[in-house]
Formats: sequence, structure tokens, C-alpha cells
Amino acid sequence: MHDATHISGSVGASFRVDKIVVGSYTGYLRIFSPHPVKVGDRAQAEDLLLEVHLRDPILQVEVGKFVSGTELLHLAVLHARKLCVYSVSGTVGNVEHGNQYQIKLMYEHNLQRIACNMTYGSFGGVKGRDLICIQSMDGMLMLFEQESYAFGRFLPGFLLPGPLTYSSRTDSFITVSSCRHVESYKYQVLAFATDADKREDTEQQKLGAGKRLVVDWTLNIGEQALDICIVSFNQLASSVFVLGERNFFCLKDNGQIRFMKKLDFSPSCFLPYCSASEGVVNTLIGNHSNMLHVYQDVTLKWATQLPHVPVAVKVGCLQGLKGVIVTLSDNGHLQCSYLGTDPSLFQAPKVDSREINYEELDVEMKELQKIIRDVNTSPGPLAEKEDFLSIFATVSSTLDSVSQAASHEVGAEAVPSVTVKVMIRSRLALQKTKLSIYVESPLAATRDHFIFDFLEPEILKTISLSVFLKGNYLPSELEGTAMASYSMPTGILRIVQCKFRLPLKLICLPHQPSKIASHKLTIDTNKPPISLLSLFPGFANQSDDDQVNMLGFRFITGSQVTVLASKTSQRYRIQSEQFEDLWLITKELTLRLQEHFEKQGVKDFTCSFSGCIPLQEYFELIDQHFELRLNGEKVEELLSERAIQFRAIERRLLSRFKDKTPAPLQHLDTLLDGTYKQVIALADAAEENHSNLLQSFARLKSATHLVIMLIGLWQKLSADQTAILEAAFLPLQQDSQELGWEETVDAAVAHLLKTCLSKSSKEQALNLTSQLTIPRDTSRLKKHITLLCDRLAKGGRLCLSTDAAAQQTIVMPGGCATIPELDPEERTTEQDSSNMFPNQRHLATQTLKSETSPPATFLE
Repeated sequence: MHDATHISGSVGASFRVDKIVVGSYTGYLRIFSPHPVKVGDRAQAEDLLLEVHLRDPILQVEVGKFVSGTELLHLAVLHARKLCVYSVSGTVGNVEHGNQYQIKLMYEHNLQRIACNMTYGSFGGVKGRDLICIQSMDGMLMLFEQESYAFGRFLPGFLLPGPLTYSSRTDSFITVSSCRHVESYKYQVLAFATDADKREDTEQQKLGAGKRLVVDWTLNIGEQALDICIVSFNQLASSVFVLGERNFFCLKDNGQIRFMKKLDFSPSCFLPYCSASEGVVNTLIGNHSNMLHVYQDVTLKWATQLPHVPVAVKVGCLQGLKGVIVTLSDNGHLQCSYLGTDPSLFQAPKVDSREINYEELDVEMKELQKIIRDVNTSPGPLAEKEDFLSIFATVSSTLDSVSQAASHEVGAEAVPSVTVKVMIRSRLALQKTKLSIYVESPLAATRDHFIFDFLEPEILKTISLSVFLKGNYLPSELEGTAMASYSMPTGILRIVQCKFRLPLKLICLPHQPSKIASHKLTIDTNKPPISLLSLFPGFANQSDDDQVNMLGFRFITGSQVTVLASKTSQRYRIQSEQFEDLWLITKELTLRLQEHFEKQGVKDFTCSFSGCIPLQEYFELIDQHFELRLNGEKVEELLSERAIQFRAIERRLLSRFKDKTPAPLQHLDTLLDGTYKQVIALADAAEENHSNLLQSFARLKSATHLVIMLIGLWQKLSADQTAILEAAFLPLQQDSQELGWEETVDAAVAHLLKTCLSKSSKEQALNLTSQLTIPRDTSRLKKHITLLCDRLAKGGRLCLSTDAAAQQTIVMPGGCATIPELDPEERTTEQDSSNMFPNQRHLATQTLKSETSPPATFLE
């Protein structure tokens, strides 16, 4: 397809209905007359009346009275170096496809300057003919009185050409300069100004051309314009419509704003036209999202989807159908469409009325309902579960010899990387297949998006990339996802994905184990202890004693974790100075234990947790994260206040500078400088707080994963129940000021307490707030989390079925009555956290005793 540039309306004396004229950058001029036999028909060969190759690129086409001695319509075609005017004529044939059309060159003007655009009209009030004005790339307006050249004028202060149009009511030319000003020049002023061709050729006049050319009025719109159009209500009033990059303006003849509309999209073209309502103008605006909007003044009346991005739009009457919208895309796609329901192109004949037989109608209705049921129950293309695309991912067993890390923000230590290979194979020939790689932040990949223009069937394609740690904190997961999206031959979008596990040594190094730590966890198993050396090869040196029962880990971010295995009991202890750092090592330990016993054929291996859930440490991380969110709000509020103050001082200074009589600044410059420094400092503080918030959210996610895992091991939850907990506690991949983790988790946990973990039907009838806003503090969230653990300890089970939740009752201790708003129970849990799990009190005591004793006592 050729790149399209412009479309125009009717042309030629022999043309009785509207025709479509299209020019392209490749020099092709085409005239169309679409005439579908019925609605929905495709384009026919006879729709193209004429196609001529003019060799030079076509910048613009217009239809008007451009030939002297006649008032017939002719076609003006603007090229970069010439203007050509053609007459279009047709010869009627004996058969339908026998009509012949041809164009004849009436005259042409060779241009001394490169043209940009043109406009036409009855300049100076002439009758019965149209004059042409061409704007050059260097800012000269060249006016032609049909076959003769009239004069040329340079626009003052010109830099780059803008859209140009002519207002017949005010007899002026309107354009938008590079200063983003709408400017109006009277034709009489242009006619009596100094001729651009007769001026002395001096360097100063080249740069400051048009000293005597005075602008009629200007308006600063603050943005570049895409197009200008003038619509007249009547002879007494007209409006100038300007389409900007972000706004849509309607101006009066004197440059005053009648109204403006801020657009929520990037416009591509527009067309104002008079409405059926008096004093109202309708406007078609196309955008780069393939949408066409219809505005009535500033009110959106209609929005419709287009199959392409329109670069030009017109409205005409084709084949007796009024209001046909003609749109043209940049690649030459021409479409004629209409708004609303199907037009009545023919009138159905009247039929004889008959009496209604309700029994036949009932039989027919039953047959139709049976057909609908059969269609809904039969497996269709959407029910097909077979994937025509398979994807696999493998992670290298060794780190890269040369690290591919893009940055070294993780302290002074070298950041390693590991190679991940993704293999993709298709059973069908697929086009535009997209492959995306996702890893948990701050992990990053050297490349995370791939696009395959064409995939041959049964051909294996392999993509290699490297993953490394990019930030100075730990990720909450060492799992990655490779996801491929493709379209079926039927047009249905399908997605396949696979997960891969990154090695622990990507972020961790061996280190000397430590016997002292602030945070400790004990994991129980039902099998004899395993040597940590066999579980973690590469993190300890081989010694004479294969039963290595202490192992140290040091993350490249600086924190340390120690794992201890008991020699006599079936327990493992993980300890660290930071609570959230326990997560990755604990998960890795349980996974490697599970894999070890699966290789040996042991199927009944289980892990359990019999201590207290470390909610206090978890709540500290929640408070830290919430405090950073509050700080972010305060900093943004202060930054907004200082920005308002900065703009107010700027306005005062500008008003002082514009005064004809200078006035003292009264230290406004000092105040401006101080405010500017405050704005910069607050912006830096906002960036720093945002970075700290990202790190805090990653630590909070790690601690949340750990708490969910401990609850699952403690209550022996199934995979489905653990998934419910993860959905409730990890609803967000990213944290933001608009929707934060605290209010989202609070709503999810409160919903669980109200449904599957409720004590009675009265609690299930409670209405929870549906608006998620940042809370004043975290006390309510912490109470709900504590209450959730308490309900689980007393026999509650997680489920999503409403029927099961309604039948489930939680066994409470004797003497406890049903409490409506959970507040008394929450106060009880807050006053005595040691009574949180009564059946686990002896375990808590035992754990405290073991933590106060040396680690050697535990390992005996």
C-alpha cells in the first residue's frame, strides 16, 4: 500500500454525486465512487474511477473554481516544487463498466521554493472564482490568481510551517506559528506589504523578513497545532477550530476563545461541521488509538472503533446515503462508514397481516432454546485446551564466567549472573508471537521481551539471556516466568507459560556460620536429619565428617543466615539478624529436602512447624512499610505546595518585567531562588522515599511469604488453602500511593473472617466497606491478622465456596458469646498475645527455653 496524504470531496462537472479523491506520497492520484450493492459488501473493481501516476509526491489535493472563464470545479494538486490544476471528465459507455474517466492538465506553476501546504478561497471578495495561497517551507506565502502569480509575502518571525486556512468572512489567513501562537493576517495587509521578490537581498532581511507585515491578532495556545478548520453558522458568525496535540480549541473571528476541550488521547485528525441544532457545531476527532469521537461543542456524543489510525476524515453523501464518514489511514486504507444502525437503503414491501398462532410460537420457541442449549454445552474453539505452542526454560548449573550484570549498585562486590535458555516450538505456522521474561524485582534480565515475526512449524528456537541482581536488596522470590502469547488461526489469543527456578548462588555466597542471631525458626520433619553438605553442595567444603550440621550463608547484599541440623532430633533451625532474610533459605531448605526424599522414593515426607507464628516481627515490617507510605504522602503534599508557590512567584516576576515603568523586585528573586532549592530538595526526598518504599515492600513480601509458609506448616494446610492465603496476603505485585498493600490485605483478611472463618451467620451478615483508602494506622490490620491465626488455631478452615463457608462453624471455648464487630475479641488478642494459641502454649515455652540456651544444647 502507498502512504496516503490527503482526501478531498467532489470534482468535475460530469460528477453528479460525491466522489473521493486521494493523493499519496508515491505520486498516485485516485478517484473513487463506492457503490455497494448491499451493506457489508467489499470494494468492487468499478469503485476506482481513475488512477494516475503523477510521478512527484502529492502533498495536498483540493477542489474548487481554479480555471478562469468558467465556474466548473477543477482539481488542484500540490507537489513539492509545482502546483498543477486538472480538469476531470468522463465518457459514458454502453455497459456498466464501460464508463471512462480522464484528467487533463489545465495549467501548472513551477515553484521557486519547496511547498508545505495550501489553502484556497475568494481572496479579497472576488466573485465566481477561487484563488490559491501556498505556504513554503521557509515561511513565504505565494498567492496565485488562477493562471497567474500574484505576489509573495514572508511571515514575520517564521521558523517552521504550520497548518494554514482562509476565513472568507474576515478575509484573512489563519495559521499557527512555531511560537505556538494562532496568528491571523488580513489579505489586504498581505497585498499592500513589501513584495518579497523586490526586497533588497540582504542578510538581515533574509532573517527578519516581512517587517511591514503586521499580524491582525494572535492567541497563545501553548502547543503545536495539527490542523485548522473554519465553520460558519451564517453570514454573521463563524468559528475557527484548532486541533492541538492535547487540546481542541474553538475561537471567535477576533481570536477570543469560545470554548476549549482537553483531550484524553493523542489526536490524529478532525473535521468540524454544522449540526442540526442551531448554534452548535459537531466535530469528528480521530486518535492514534483507532477511535473516532463525535463531539457536540465540548460534549462527547459518540465514540466508535476504527480498524486503523485515521490521518484524514471527511463527511459526504454517497449513493444517496447522507452522513457517510470517509477515513483514510497513513498506509492507504480507505473506509466509508456511518454511525448508528444500518441505513434503510430499500423499503420492505408490505405483507398481509395474519392471526398469531400461539401454539406454533411455543413449539418454535422450544426448538430455538434447545439449539441455544446445544451450542452452549458443545465444546467450541474456546473450549479447546490443546496448546499449539510449547515453551521450556532451563537454567545453567554454573554462573556465567563473565558477569552480564548491567550495573553494580550492590555494594562493592561483583554481581554474578546466570544464563537462562528459553526454547519455543510451534506445531503451526504462527506470526507475531511475543515472548516475555518476568523475574522478581530487583532481579533483572539482559533482555525480557522478544518478538518472532514468523515461527515455522516443528522448528525449535532457543533464546539465551542472563539474570542478575540489580538492586541493593533481596528479591522475595527466586522463580521466574517465561510467557508466550500467540494468535490462533481463528483469531483467538492464547498464552502459554513455564516457570524456572534461579539458583541460590546467584545472590548468596558461603560464609562462616554464626551461633548468635536475633531471629530463629525451627522446622520439624518426620525423617532422620540429612547432611547439609549434600543438601547445599557448593556452600561448604568437604570434610572428614560428612555429617555437616552447621552451614553459613551470606547474601551479596551483606546479610547473613545460618542453618543448623540436629544430630539426634529431626529438626532444622534457620537463624539470622534480619527476620525477612530467613525466607529464601527456609524455602530453599524445604524444597531441597523434598527433592532429596523424592529421589530416594520416600513419599510420606512432611515438614511441620510447632512454634509460635512470629507475628510481632512481621508487624514491625508492616509498620516500617506503612510509615514510608505516610512519609511519601507528606513529601508529595509539600512538593505540591512549593510548586504552587514557585509558579505564583514566577507570575509576579513576569508581571513586574512586563511593566512599562520598572518597579523594585522587593526580594522576589531571592524568594524564587529559595523556593527553587526547596522544590529540588523535596523532589530528591520523594525519589529517595520511593526507593526506600520499593525496598521495604520487597522485604515485606519476603516476610509475608515466610508467615504464609509457617501457617501452612503449622496447620497442615492443603495447596488450595495455601493459595487462598497467598491471594489474601499478596494481592499486589507493585505498591503505589493510590492502592497500597495495607488496605488491600485488610479488606481480604476481613472478607475471610466474615465468610469461611466466621463464627456465626451474624458475622456473615456484616457489611464491610467497599472503598479502599489508606488507613490512619495499622492497628486494625494487625488485629485482623492476629484474629485470622486465632480462628485457624481453633479449627477454622479456608475455602472459597459460600455453601461450605455457611455450613462451617468454628468451635469456641465455653462461655464465649458471638461478638458482632470483632472488636472485643480483637482487644483480647491485643492485650495478651501469649494466649493467642492456647493449645500451643507449652510449645511456646519449650521454644523460648531452647532459644535462651546455647545452640550446642539444641543440637545434642
